[in-house]
Amino acid sequence: MNRLKKFSFNIHSKSVQFFLIAIVLFWIKTYVTYRMEFNLGIDNSVQKFLLFINPLSSAFLFSGAALLFKKHWGSALIAIQFVLSFWLYANVVYYRFFDDFITWPTILQLKVNGGQTESALSLMKPLDVLYFTDTIILVLLLAFKVFQLKAVPTRKLAIIPMVVAVGIFLFNLSLAEADRPELLTRSFDRNYLVKYLGTYNFTIYDGIQTARSSMQRTLANSDDVTEIENNLKANFAKPNPEYFGKAEGMNVMYVSLESLQTFLIDYELDGQEVTPFLNSLAHDGETFYFDNFFHQTGQGKTSDAEFMMETSLFPLSQGSVFINKAQNTYHAAPAILKSRGYTSAALHGNYKTFWNRNEIYKAFGYDHFFDATYYNMTPENVKNYGLKDKPFLEESMPLLESLPQPFYSKLILLSNHFPFAMDEGDTDFPAGDFGDKVVNQYFQSANYMDQALEEFFNNLKEAGLYDNTIIVMYGDHYGISENHNDAMEKVMGEEITPFKNAQLQRVPLFIHVPGVKGGVVHKYSGEVDVQPTILHLLGVDTRNYLNVGNDILSPEFKEIAPFRNGDFVTPEVTQVNGVCYSNETGEPIEDDQCTADDQIAKEKLEISDRIVTKDLLRFYQPEGYEPINPNDYQYTNGTKN
Repeated sequence: MNRLKKFSFNIHSKSVQFFLIAIVLFWIKTYVTYRMEFNLGIDNSVQKFLLFINPLSSAFLFSGAALLFKKHWGSALIAIQFVLSFWLYANVVYYRFFDDFITWPTILQLKVNGGQTESALSLMKPLDVLYFTDTIILVLLLAFKVFQLKAVPTRKLAIIPMVVAVGIFLFNLSLAEADRPELLTRSFDRNYLVKYLGTYNFTIYDGIQTARSSMQRTLANSDDVTEIENNLKANFAKPNPEYFGKAEGMNVMYVSLESLQTFLIDYELDGQEVTPFLNSLAHDGETFYFDNFFHQTGQGKTSDAEFMMETSLFPLSQGSVFINKAQNTYHAAPAILKSRGYTSAALHGNYKTFWNRNEIYKAFGYDHFFDATYYNMTPENVKNYGLKDKPFLEESMPLLESLPQPFYSKLILLSNHFPFAMDEGDTDFPAGDFGDKVVNQYFQSANYMDQALEEFFNNLKEAGLYDNTIIVMYGDHYGISENHNDAMEKVMGEEITPFKNAQLQRVPLFIHVPGVKGGVVHKYSGEVDVQPTILHLLGVDTRNYLNVGNDILSPEFKEIAPFRNGDFVTPEVTQVNGVCYSNETGEPIEDDQCTADDQIAKEKLEISDRIVTKDLLRFYQPEGYEPINPNDYQYTNGTKN
């Protein structure tokens, strides 16, 4: 007791006042940030109250930890405030483009994917220094000796604020569970978790979930496969006999169209078509063009799209499969086609370690990986994350021609990447005039990509590859996030509501099959459905593969496209943040079909998550499939040992 008295632990104590000031500043700063930077979808008074109080538990918890440093607790408190401010600000910058929050797996992605400085800097603003206001104020209060702090007499004193923190958190959680049942057990959407629990509590929760995910693989066994196999076979869509095997023996060529959204197809800016070549394919009657095709990516963005295209499984809800699950067993298209005599190759104008591709491509069974070392990476040819599209596609031609046929190939374009700035001379297409630099530049970079694709198609025809190759081109993910909706409302000529924003997640899908009549396909589908569609065209029945997606061209195809966060879209209804909207009116409705579709969407996501998280394909071998050994592949000089 004497030691506590010496510390003068009462409300009039300068030490206590400084401690409480730190908590209040942290609380206010965090709450203001929530309201200004994050679009969390606050729907009722309970959610408003929870958003207001949830920073308090973190404030008491972390500030209480500073008391463990006794004599230097003031300095420790400031250091903790700075670290927490930095973490909050990092989430702000990340959210400005991705509309998402940083998770522990994404931190690993950032370590692997270097070279993202330009994009990060473009998201920062001079006034962002205000996110460190609380830390600056605390430093000034001590520097000018407004407060002279006494040493903490005992580390046990830290228990008091920590107990307060736990009490506030339990109160917070009970209200959150009442408003959103099963918040911690059945939520795919990080927006919900941050809205109810706060960024810092979410980070702790995410760490626990990440550790739990690692344990799940260890505890998994072959019995986990049976229920999943039965479910997927029961929901299998049989191939369409009109198309099954029509492309048997042909080459396959995927082209990833970086950040291309469907609204650009047929869009005119100042009387000029933004993507005239792609527009011609959409209407030529010889190419399948899917105008209700949706990206389903999570935090892995381009890598997530690749993953779905190769495996017909959903990506992870947190982080990227390419980085966090690269050692898993997969039944990817390159491996499946090996038994049919196919050689496979990936071509990319960045270095092989980017997105950990040099590791996961081994698990997919790629024979060759032509990365940046195969291209002329001169300064004038490089932009954003690697080689510009025109030189990349031009220099890819001899590499494609060198492959034994039939081959399965994938080319990943890069130029149409955020922030979409173009070098002088790349394109003479005009920028937009919508009051947003990023949106304005998007039209120029998309037009440049369109020009590159037209040149590439002409080169394929000259090389004799066009007439014997299925060409699949797809937008990998959105280009313009909802943080730019003010400008997008001018682009689209209408208000961007949550419903409209979900509709903007359409990305184009083109499938050209030589000798097969195409046309516009209006079915609602997603990236997870492409692999079985292409394999059926090649005459490979996917019935015995554990695919979550289905053949879009099948008469039995069920039109539902789940998003990675648990929302979904169908021809009739769209669910966003738990709210069901009528596609006809765009207005919220009460609909039993929405409830049924919600169950289907979440079941698909849960099944895929179990397969990927537990690495269940190591226990399952489809009939006729010849397993591959990733250790057989080494991408040195692009060849398989």
